[in-house]
Amino acid sequence: MEYHKNRFQDFSLLVFEDKKLISVIPANRVEERLYSHQGLTYGGFVFNSKIKLGEVLAITKSVLQFLNQNGIDSFQLKLIPSIYNQYFAEEIEYAMFLTNAKLIRRDCLSVIDLHKDFEITRTRRESIRRGPKHNLIIKEEMEFELFWNEILIPNLKRKHQSKPVHTSAEITGLQQKFPKNIRHFNVYYDDKIVAGTTIFITDKVAHPQYISGNVQKNELGSLDFLYDYLINDLFKDKDFFDFGPSHEENGKKINEGILFWKESFGAKTTVQDYYEVETKNFWMLDSILI
Repeated sequence: MEYHKNRFQDFSLLVFEDKKLISVIPANRVEERLYSHQGLTYGGFVFNSKIKLGEVLAITKSVLQFLNQNGIDSFQLKLIPSIYNQYFAEEIEYAMFLTNAKLIRRDCLSVIDLHKDFEITRTRRESIRRGPKHNLIIKEEMEFELFWNEILIPNLKRKHQSKPVHTSAEITGLQQKFPKNIRHFNVYYDDKIVAGTTIFITDKVAHPQYISGNVQKNELGSLDFLYDYLINDLFKDKDFFDFGPSHEENGKKINEGILFWKESFGAKTTVQDYYEVETKNFWMLDSILI
């Protein structure tokens, strides 16, 4: 996270039992509120695979009590989507229930389960076939600047009046630190870049962080051709392909066009929840186990 450390007041926590580290919580502070780190897509409590429910409740109580004693009134907790966990683990959801936490946001993620049958629509298959017809070429690149400057930045500015979360220099630095976890692919037509995507990769999941194509993307089928290759060839041995969210306004409005595109590849919906819990409620975790 250090590449954007100046943007946040870091307040990440380490939880120990005696001298043994048993949990980490990436977080940042804004006045009297703590957030699951706002510079990360996913957050929350991180445990090892051997953690038990009683231990999670004790850790949650200790963390909330510590925050309360340090002038933090509330904690906005961003959970890790279940597809990213090595084991199913929803102890924190139960702890949030016990402490009267409020569900403040729910993101819908479009995900393909790569171990199950999924169906690509006929319209999408037709678009995929345009790639070979136009002699499109997919290349994995270590250089991000061409895609950022020629495709991504102009598209975000034109469509959303926004900029990429990462600069090309930042994403290059991250890729150099994590070469197996960040990979980038461009699509070329007549030796000119027409589309590209940056993929973040975990043991179980391939997740496109950036997707963009030029104005010819529908005519050429560039993005569809690229994503068919990524889903059905390159990452077919992963557990999940996570397209990410398709919504705005904290999950209360859906971008129907983007969602339609993802679902046409066979994606289904899973959710990522955000809770806000008052730290003074730590006492509610007393005497839960009887």
